[in-house]
Amino acid sequence: MPRRWLWIAGAVLLAIGLLALAVAWAAQQHIGSLQQELVRRQQDSQAQAAEAHMLAKQAQEGMRDNAAKIALLEARVAEVSLQRGQLEDLIESLSRSRDENVLVDIDAGVRVAVQQSAITGTAEPLVAALKQADERLARFNQPRLEGVRRAIARDLDRVKAVGVADLPTLSIKLDEAVRLVDELPLLSVQEPRKPPPPPAPAPPTKPAQRSVPVDATASMTAWARAWSDGWNAMWDRVWYEVRSLVRVTRIDHPEAMLLAPDQAFFLRENLKLRLLNARLALLARQFDSAQSDLQAAQSVLDRYFDRSSRRHALATELVRQVAAQARFANLPRPDDTLAALAAASAGR
Repeated sequence: MPRRWLWIAGAVLLAIGLLALAVAWAAQQHIGSLQQELVRRQQDSQAQAAEAHMLAKQAQEGMRDNAAKIALLEARVAEVSLQRGQLEDLIESLSRSRDENVLVDIDAGVRVAVQQSAITGTAEPLVAALKQADERLARFNQPRLEGVRRAIARDLDRVKAVGVADLPTLSIKLDEAVRLVDELPLLSVQEPRKPPPPPAPAPPTKPAQRSVPVDATASMTAWARAWSDGWNAMWDRVWYEVRSLVRVTRIDHPEAMLLAPDQAFFLRENLKLRLLNARLALLARQFDSAQSDLQAAQSVLDRYFDRSSRRHALATELVRQVAAQARFANLPRPDDTLAALAAASAGR
């Protein structure tokens, strides 16, 4: 009986052992399959990672290409936009009416004339531009442009009312004064006086006819008249010589008479330099410097040169005229005209 139980126990243990071996073998097979699956999946993951790296690299290269293409497209878009704007401006300029083109031309002409007047210092360009604009508007005879014509008339009156120095005319006067410097007589070197003209010869008397006797009284009268004319001519000549020996002249500046003859050349050249400096100052619109040089030149003329000379009076008058007209004046801007042109253009 006990042996039976032992055999039963041994059989049960053997069955349990066989079952454990089967379970262990099944577990081993399952673990092996899991390991193989794990290895396969790891290989697949590595392949996918390499593929993903390659795709990422290709994507970066594609992004760079796309960025370059986008930059090129943006440049072309900007160029097309610029061309479109230019084309729109051209179409707009072509679609303007005749009146609008006239207003634009007048506005541009007036603005250019303002710049020319500011550069040259004269009102002539602005006056000419305003007159030309008024003539063009008068030819069109449009009621809506009457306001522009009235504004032009107001600005034209204001510009003409301003006394602007005529620089070309003043330069010509100074050039004439420079030319006269060499001909001006100095106080220290008086010009010789011209001798009195000889008396006119007596008209010849008619020869007496042979048949008529000569009157003795008439011949004595003719001889006395000829003797008197000769005596008067000799007396005039002697009196001229006596007067040329002594000459009384009022000298306000004694240093003018002490001027040496060899210094007269430098005096005239210095006077020319003063006048030329004044001319350059006028062209540069430096009126204060020009006035200073003109005053110095006038002082030299009055001190060292003969005031009784006609050439001195002419040179002095030229210098005084230039000094009186060389004044700075601000030219008024044609603001009314520009505003009227802008209003007429905006109300098309």
